[in-house]
Amino acid sequence: MSIPKEPRQLMINVMYIVLTALLALNVSAEVFNAFDMVYEGLSKSSAALDQQNTAIPEQIKARAKAKPEYARYAERVPTVSQYGKEITTYIDDMMIYLIDQNGDKDGTISDGDYIFIDGVKTKKFKGERNFDIVTNYLINQKKGQELHDKILEYREKFLSLIDEKDRATFDVGLNIDDETWKKSHMRRNDWADFTFSHMPLTATLPIFAKFKNDAKSAQAAVLNYLLSKVGGEDVVLDRFTVMSSPKRSYVIKGETFETEVFLSASASSASNTGVSISINGQRVAVDQNGVAIWKAAATSLGRKPYTATVSVTNPVTGKTDSYKRDFEFEVGERSVTVSASKMNVFYIGVENPVEVAAAGISSNELKVSMSGGGGGSISRASNGSYNVTVKTPTRPGEFANVVVSAPGVNYSSPFRVKPIPIPVAKLGDNLGGQINAGAFKAQRGLIPTLEGFDFDAKCQVEGFRIVRVPRRDDPRPAVNAGGSYKNEAQNLVNQATPGDRYYFENVRCKCPGWPAAREVNSLTFLIQ
Repeated sequence: MSIPKEPRQLMINVMYIVLTALLALNVSAEVFNAFDMVYEGLSKSSAALDQQNTAIPEQIKARAKAKPEYARYAERVPTVSQYGKEITTYIDDMMIYLIDQNGDKDGTISDGDYIFIDGVKTKKFKGERNFDIVTNYLINQKKGQELHDKILEYREKFLSLIDEKDRATFDVGLNIDDETWKKSHMRRNDWADFTFSHMPLTATLPIFAKFKNDAKSAQAAVLNYLLSKVGGEDVVLDRFTVMSSPKRSYVIKGETFETEVFLSASASSASNTGVSISINGQRVAVDQNGVAIWKAAATSLGRKPYTATVSVTNPVTGKTDSYKRDFEFEVGERSVTVSASKMNVFYIGVENPVEVAAAGISSNELKVSMSGGGGGSISRASNGSYNVTVKTPTRPGEFANVVVSAPGVNYSSPFRVKPIPIPVAKLGDNLGGQINAGAFKAQRGLIPTLEGFDFDAKCQVEGFRIVRVPRRDDPRPAVNAGGSYKNEAQNLVNQATPGDRYYFENVRCKCPGWPAAREVNSLTFLIQ
């Protein structure tokens, strides 16, 4: 039994043509759902390959008994299965590690790795949008390049089981594309960097599933080759499944949905079985590889079901059997979401990080700018997000707008603009009250603190007035410039004895974006 080689490769590879283009975008939940659909579809294809790889060895064993010269082919079967298990286990271990590192890190895939909603476990893994762990493991720790080398190693191992005279023309299927990344304008360091850099977890899993299916297909190809060598040519078809391989399962309104529909079957490469394919009752032309391409215009939104029917005519008996299966794709619209990474306010004097999520829009088509009040400007950050800087506060009803434009999209998100909040002046960690004389003298001045402020803003104390009130003496003041004690203020601090009171008054601070210093809180200390 054999799956025709070209359709099998098309089935596995065509679903990934657009993945690389999507990785640069902070995509919406709908697109992440599309990745999940691809991963689920590949898992089903993997199960079909497992059935085939389990059934064929027994057929080879049975047919090898017919002639003594067939024994040498039957002897290779355990090695084929061993190679298949080794490479798929290796890939599984990498997948388990990435999923677990985004979950409960217990070394296995368990409930702690899944997302629960209202106490119910979903099919989604934690950290599905996280690309830090993927990039660190596969790029920084060189595991991606190790996978590259392992795939090529097992390609050669599978080929070693093919007779030498047949190797040049035998398509094992398991391979690495080392040409695309070298020619890419993105200038990646190696294949792993091109394939996995900044890849979210939910987009990485379908790629690993693809490599697993490649390995299983290679195993099936070698087994079918061995079966053909022990007289398997007379097996026409005995196990079938209809497959649909869309270029994308999520398409944008106005675009065209395209998919390859073909029969995945256990058959020899010499089979002259007759195959006809129809979609929703309408016959579609089948090429010499047994593949039919069906196209449907995406004219409305929502899920679009379709039914594929494959009819197979046995060339020996003339009997025709039909196999039917339902599929669906989803039509969506381009959309944009803009959100501040920290809060829905822009602050003057600091960089305000902003996330722009764009579904169905190429990064080359995406234009991001500022309008409205606040005197804002926006720039692209190295990590793919954006930074906004503003100059003036907005009045009531006025907003600074982040404007996102692309073909068919014009989106504006409003934000208020405020100055950095007034800091709290502290002496060390103290706001006032009783303090030990030694601890009081150990401090070097006042420090402004922005409590609960998430941005990287450094405020400065411009100056203050310090007054020492000895227990039985007149007050002794000093004016200090800056936050650190100068000579006169330091002398007053050094004289601190139990019972003295110290007052820090007229404390003035200046923060980034402030036109002038402002007076902040006063502090009072009783020396113990």
